[in-house]
Amino acid sequence: MSADNQEKSHEKMDIDSNNPAQDEEVAVEEEEEDDQDVEKIKILPGASEDGTAASFQIIEEDHTLGNALKSMIMKNPEVEFCGYSIPHPSEPKLHLRIQTYGNITAVEALHKGLDDLASLCTVVEEKFSQSVASNNYKTVIS
Repeated sequence: MSADNQEKSHEKMDIDSNNPAQDEEVAVEEEEEDDQDVEKIKILPGASEDGTAASFQIIEEDHTLGNALKSMIMKNPEVEFCGYSIPHPSEPKLHLRIQTYGNITAVEALHKGLDDLASLCTVVEEKFSQSVASNNYKTVIS
């Protein structure tokens, strides 16, 4: 190989070592390691200073949790508004907005909503288990 060819070969190796695809692979591996440390719920920028209004991002969730949680939070008489959205269908993120009348914070309303939803799920699971254990049901064959 001539000196020019060797130099071009080294340049090519340098270019290849800066390959964005390789960088993305490394970034994905680092993200997978960091995913264990990522919090499931975070407060998005723009929350009110007094804490009565805030938007939350919940990762790895969809309409199933969004609608159930919104319904539970709206049953709280201290909550003025609660709504959710899925910012983009290809991203597993749920945005939840809570506004209260001022007697509790949005974070407290979220905690109460999560606790109430967990309690409801426990009751439904217990009732279902009791019904199955009682063998007092009919099997419908279509």
